[in-house]
Amino acid sequence: MITPVILSGGSGTRLWPLSRKLHPKQFISLVNETTLFQDTILRLPEGVSEPLIICNEEHRFLAAEQLRQIDKKTKGIILESEGRNTAPAIALAALHEINNNHDSILFVLSADHIIKDINSFHQSIEIAKELAEEDKLVTFGILPNKPETAYGYIEISNSNSSNDYFNIKSFTEKPNQKNAKKYLDSGNYLWNSGMFMFKSSVYLNELEKFEPEILSACKKSCTTENIDSDFIRIDNDAFHQCPSESIDYAVMEHTKNGVVVPLDANWSDVGSWSSLWDVKTKDNNDNVSEGEGEVVLEDVKNTYTYSSNRLVSVIGVSNLVIVDTQDALLVTDKQQTHNIKKIVERLQNDKRSEVENHRKVFRPWGYYDSVDSGEGFQVKRIVVNSGAKLSLQKHKYRAEHWVVVKGTALVTCGDRVFELVENQSTYIPQGSLHRLENHQDIPLEIIEIQTGGYLGEDDIIRLGDDYLRN
Repeated sequence: MITPVILSGGSGTRLWPLSRKLHPKQFISLVNETTLFQDTILRLPEGVSEPLIICNEEHRFLAAEQLRQIDKKTKGIILESEGRNTAPAIALAALHEINNNHDSILFVLSADHIIKDINSFHQSIEIAKELAEEDKLVTFGILPNKPETAYGYIEISNSNSSNDYFNIKSFTEKPNQKNAKKYLDSGNYLWNSGMFMFKSSVYLNELEKFEPEILSACKKSCTTENIDSDFIRIDNDAFHQCPSESIDYAVMEHTKNGVVVPLDANWSDVGSWSSLWDVKTKDNNDNVSEGEGEVVLEDVKNTYTYSSNRLVSVIGVSNLVIVDTQDALLVTDKQQTHNIKKIVERLQNDKRSEVENHRKVFRPWGYYDSVDSGEGFQVKRIVVNSGAKLSLQKHKYRAEHWVVVKGTALVTCGDRVFELVENQSTYIPQGSLHRLENHQDIPLEIIEIQTGGYLGEDDIIRLGDDYLRN
């Protein structure tokens, strides 16, 4: 049985400002109405098991909610409090399967790839499965169609008689333009997709051979697995001691059992705004315009424009990327999108909130949108999903006013429990124990006005929480 392993721990900084640390690109609808994470699961072939998800602890509710939206189950969501690269992450999945008496074939996938030719994708999976059953460690190599400098390459050897797969001669880092063209012209190189297939036991045996320290740390972290609903919590202290290393460096570059299956399935890793422009349908001037807002173009060519909520007008430019969100605007030459990481680093150093989250922040119970703020006040639009409730909590430094816009709110304030309907309001005094719940079949929408000397999100003292947050 094949067990898909979905690696979804990336931060996607090169797609800032749409991708943020707490809401990265894999959980965003970039290509379809569904997200990249959801697409990864929906294109799995029939006959495979429910997937194992590896994700950052901060993203656990995003992953769980997006699985619920597409009505998909999972073997579990393994939580990493700190990413240690792909070799340890895959080891956690392999150990989980072995510890549950399943030496299953792991099919390792990134949660942020685009694959358009599903039939070719499934055919390559069948070839890889046969090889994995023979104890091979299989990677998938993308047939290159241009001298791409953003991907690593796999040099192949023609030492076997099959055209379905090749032996691996070497792995090559992202090349410069000259070498990328040389690789393309030679016909002996494939793009490194970052997808793999192998038996759990085979991977662990190879990892012990080449990186025993990684395996040891992962084993220690799995000795105290704590199952919390779909979430699988490991020993974070042990995992933090694990060396950070990719599977390429740790295993695939050293193993004698590695092979590569060519994949020609219209693949992209959507690693930048320019690569997203590449895969999108364009107008007659090679422009892409997206988002819930309105985009008006005049004498514009070869440009990607995104508007999240308002009118964006662009005149007389070419080869640009323009991304307008509710709290940040990006304008860059399409050839300079690789430098977005430098902007993100500067914003991180300045401790800017725009790196962490959008104005709209998702929570396990729904979301809030920070509409306005000033000295001593903050206004939020809060939406609570049907059947959900916020934690039982209090604040040291702020009071709150709640106005119901839509639905019916069940409110706890001190010793009182009461309902509020549309156009009704209540006041939550500073220091009062309170909770907001939605017992109706429709989302609850309220306007919250916070007042006080300090309005940070860390001013929350939780006394009860269905989602086990601190």
